[in-house]
Amino acid sequence: MKIMHVEAGMSLYGGALQVKNLIEGLQRRGVANVLVCPHGAVIGQHIANAGIPVHEIGLSGDLDIGAIGRISRLIRQERPDIVHLHSRRGADLMGGLAARRCGVRAVHSRRNENPEPRWFARYKYGLFDRVVAISGAIRDVLLGYGLPPSKVVLVRSAYEPPAGLTVASRAELCERFSLPGDSFVIGVIAQLIERKGHRYLIQALPEVLARHPLVQVLFFGQGGEQERLERQIRDAGLQRSVHLVGFHADLMHWLGALDLVVHPALMEGLGVSLLQASSLGIPIIASRAGGIPEAVRDGLNGLLVPPADVAALTQALLRLIPDDALRRQFGDAGKKLVDEEFSFAKMVDGNLAVYQDLLTRAPR
Repeated sequence: MKIMHVEAGMSLYGGALQVKNLIEGLQRRGVANVLVCPHGAVIGQHIANAGIPVHEIGLSGDLDIGAIGRISRLIRQERPDIVHLHSRRGADLMGGLAARRCGVRAVHSRRNENPEPRWFARYKYGLFDRVVAISGAIRDVLLGYGLPPSKVVLVRSAYEPPAGLTVASRAELCERFSLPGDSFVIGVIAQLIERKGHRYLIQALPEVLARHPLVQVLFFGQGGEQERLERQIRDAGLQRSVHLVGFHADLMHWLGALDLVVHPALMEGLGVSLLQASSLGIPIIASRAGGIPEAVRDGLNGLLVPPADVAALTQALLRLIPDDALRRQFGDAGKKLVDEEFSFAKMVDGNLAVYQDLLTRAPR
């Protein structure tokens, strides 16, 4: 069996990290893989270092019609049994058209719940033999477009801490990010984009800080909302308590030293950062949106609040910050949840079962 994977992400987090882990897991199962990615994508170097063929091509978005020809040429060159399209940014539609053009089975992984026009969704998903939903919430979105249940397969994203991971101490964390040594440190791990909801946490903080002045908040990530968030922080007088610290490749080293992770997103496919936090025993407060309730079970490994509800978010923070025992309880349950339900082995098995099922059927 040979699988061609197409991933358009430039950075190695979120969906691209899931693709890397899937390819490496399939390789260990004896599956032949080849990766197609943009020039300079971080995933390309990692996969090449694992001895897996990589083709870097131009993938410049939803209007890059030329990508159909470039992907088609690679399909004819590599002769895969299945083309697995892992991202949007044009790789899904153009890759689906290329696979159809070459008469090769195609699988698409849907990783977010961003709405698409119904007519366009019906056309695009008609190009694929199977659609893999990375959460039950996304599966419901796809079924809502009218896709037949037999075509949509649920295979959740996965996470496991890397072997040999060293976790920073509280003193190291405070020194690295210039925080007072007695801080209560909250982390937000998300791109700085509107739908991640950072602004709602900023709105909740004045009341929280009035009762818990030792709270410090670190926003890990980068994105187009940075200037707007910086302005909101200044206007609220929170410069000493809220810090935009950018993207950190060694995030997991620092994540384990946090007291709490907050994820106030308005929509989310599943939230790998939530699995990362739980795997290290960090309790979570998050929105009840998209696939988040599958990663954060209310009252088990964290608290869920309605999206964009500043009052509810404030009350959840005021409940959890002073309760050391409850945070430890949530942290312990989170570790168990990730280990039992979100392992790499389950994710690899699920995708492999999709491939094997397709190969028993006559091609379209």
